[in-house]
Amino acid sequence: MKILIIQDFLRSGGTERQSILLANAFAIAGHPTTLLTFRPGGALVDTVSTEVDHPTLQRLDLGLDWFAPGLVTRAHQIGPDIILCMGRMANCHAWRLGEIAPVIATMRTGKSLPWLFRRSLRAAKHVVANSRDARDNLVRHHAIPAAKIAVIYNSLVFAAAGSPASPARGAVRADYGAKPGTKVLLCVAMFRPEKNQRELIEIAAGLPESLDWQLWLAGDGPARAECERLVTGKSLGARVKFPGFQHDPAPLYRAADLAVHASSSEALSNFLIEGQAHGLLAVAYEAQGIRECFVPGRTGWAIPRGDRTAFRATLSRRISEPQIAHDERAADARAFARTAFDPARQVAAYLELFHQLTTRAAP
Repeated sequence: MKILIIQDFLRSGGTERQSILLANAFAIAGHPTTLLTFRPGGALVDTVSTEVDHPTLQRLDLGLDWFAPGLVTRAHQIGPDIILCMGRMANCHAWRLGEIAPVIATMRTGKSLPWLFRRSLRAAKHVVANSRDARDNLVRHHAIPAAKIAVIYNSLVFAAAGSPASPARGAVRADYGAKPGTKVLLCVAMFRPEKNQRELIEIAAGLPESLDWQLWLAGDGPARAECERLVTGKSLGARVKFPGFQHDPAPLYRAADLAVHASSSEALSNFLIEGQAHGLLAVAYEAQGIRECFVPGRTGWAIPRGDRTAFRATLSRRISEPQIAHDERAADARAFARTAFDPARQVAAYLELFHQLTTRAAP
């Protein structure tokens, strides 16, 4: 089966990592796979397997995520059996491709959808939603028939290897000044306004002074400078750390204790499922798909949006929890995430859907 995956740019986001994971896995499984991007380069370009064909539409990076010159012509030249559109901009173009091969649009965002995206949802042969919440949103608010939607969760990208007590954990913690008893709160996300790292700083700043904690905000992006200024203004430099963009955040996952998230726009949080796979308990504001990232009340807690008091109270309980109870919950988190978001399981679900759609489309 010849597979074409379309993504605008290989920036350091969760959808881009999923696109590359799927492309690499399809190629390893023996399917000729093309990952076609609008823009060349990107932070993740080096993670694309040499087994995957990776052409780009813009000869030079014009910085235009929406600009896809010659998309239809290039897709015709590739001659795929199936087309999978990943990300908002790719989905805005999906409606143009239906005459080439069956097109699968994807719903992987909690943001409002441009009208071209909505047009693609109606025109696509099928839609993949990455959470049950995202599927329900498509049915309720966009009138997409439930029978046209498959729910396939995101895959775990980073191997959950290593022991929580391994020397590597202690070394990473020491690099940031975390003591053995310090509870490290971790968020790994691009610094964009909707990811709301500023809110995490405000929440953490109000924790009881008696608690020993640090907040690590890993990633990069336009909102980082403002967050750094806020930390300086609140004199939290000893407590709040900025590890920067991580090609592989697994060492941070292994070194941390709790995953914290205040994002206002999600479909399913890659960060939270990766954190769970590494045994991190999660405390997050409510958003689309958040409750599907953990076992509510056992390995994760969803907090009503904007309720800083409840967020702090939950963090305080988790920070103060006896280690043996924390370790038991962490084991449950690892077991849940490694089963529910197993890459082999998700890749198989995509390939089965491709088979069904191409079989139906065959004359």
